Amino acid sequence: MSRPSTRLTFAVLATGAGVFSMLQSLIAPALPTVQHALHTSQSTATWVMTAYLLSASVFTPILGRIGDLAGKKRTLVAVLVTVLAGCLIAALAPSIGVLIVARVVQGVGGALFPLSFGIIRDEFAPAEVSGSISNLSAVIAAGGGVGMVAAGPIVSALDYRWLFWIPVGIVALTVLIALRHVPESPKRAQGKVSWGGAVLLSGWLVALLLPLSQAGRWGWGSAKVLGLFALAVLLFAVWLAAEARSRSPLIDLRVLRLPAVWTTNTAALLFGAGMYSIWSFLPGFVQTPTVAGYGFGAGVTASGLLMLPMLVAMFLSGVLSGRLEPRVGAKALLTTGAAFGALACGFLTLWHDAQWQIAVVAGLFGLGIGLAFASMANLIVGSVPPEQTGAATGMNANIRTIGGSIGAALTSVLVTGRLQPSGLPYASGYTHGWALLALLCLAATGAALLVPARRPGRPAEPRPVAGQTPAPARVR
Repeated sequence: MSRPSTRLTFAVLATGAGVFSMLQSLIAPALPTVQHALHTSQSTATWVMTAYLLSASVFTPILGRIGDLAGKKRTLVAVLVTVLAGCLIAALAPSIGVLIVARVVQGVGGALFPLSFGIIRDEFAPAEVSGSISNLSAVIAAGGGVGMVAAGPIVSALDYRWLFWIPVGIVALTVLIALRHVPESPKRAQGKVSWGGAVLLSGWLVALLLPLSQAGRWGWGSAKVLGLFALAVLLFAVWLAAEARSRSPLIDLRVLRLPAVWTTNTAALLFGAGMYSIWSFLPGFVQTPTVAGYGFGAGVTASGLLMLPMLVAMFLSGVLSGRLEPRVGAKALLTTGAAFGALACGFLTLWHDAQWQIAVVAGLFGLGIGLAFASMANLIVGSVPPEQTGAATGMNANIRTIGGSIGAALTSVLVTGRLQPSGLPYASGYTHGWALLALLCLAATGAALLVPARRPGRPAEPRPVAGQTPAPARVR
């Protein structure tokens, strides 16, 4: 990126998206501390994570579409201010209820991903777009790793509230710079927000993700879980019918049916299942007391440091993918990233008795995450019309999150389905979980192979959908 204004714009986008990604994982290692400090139960404390997941899932595609229609800079600034407010409320929260509300507010920040990709596509020179998207994806991927690594030291040295006070300062500065230096794109989609579609989309997402996140406590065969799954299927069908008939759909289903889009989204669903499960369960495995016959009895800080190879590998491979994509193509990078994930989980299934083995697995999986994140974003951005960038990339992020919820739920069943008298899982539960994740990542590799190929060095030309004016092809 050669122009100073472009560098500053990228810095704003990377900071906002990185902070949101960090907030996803930053609080997880501190949940026991939060539970004790706010005098609540473990089941209630887990809503700090669940509320954030549900909120992000709802707002990511909706605000991505609003950005396409009303202006990406305007929407970006509004989202940053909302995240700032959510962090401030969380830092001051006197009770668990207020903290959960704050996390719902923070979840609005999920829209930073599609908005940032859209701004890059609209404002950066064509030769810079692919590399900038790869670099931003590397920051987003690494943000989750930073959260896992930094949580322990922050809580030990300061207090869990500083997990939110630090983002308050960062986001406040980002808002000020964004107002002054991020340009407002003149490119707007035609139409209006389909609020009926937004309500239906929100309904089936919540009805799907809520039982996935709570089934371990409610019971997979409980009336609440089965009823919500049935409601999700019903609302999803109604949403599809409503979007197909709408003159201004929230999510254009014709765009989602494009070959490069649906295959990439399928890979995102499967790879997301493996990625979020590794993030959720590998630290717990490392922290398990050795009396269980496995694990290393590591503390929060020590387990975070074992994840450090993943953080470094995610960032480096994400940045490297921007250099490789013009030569080998985004499809090859996505396939390789998913294959690295499968290799890492397969290695973990067989070898997990020494800390160096965990570090190797973390590094391998980090390579996969960095390559996959960057290539998914580039495939989606290069395959849809400019006016659909926000909605399409928002749905891709959402589908990855849905995959993560499914993977985490399935892994939880395997890990916690049978417990030792001490209450700790058996080693076989984790082993079976790692094997499942290896299969899911292997399936993601197969889905990536189905992505339509294009010649390396040429960006994908957005394919027009029926009833739309073809978008001008981008050239390098």
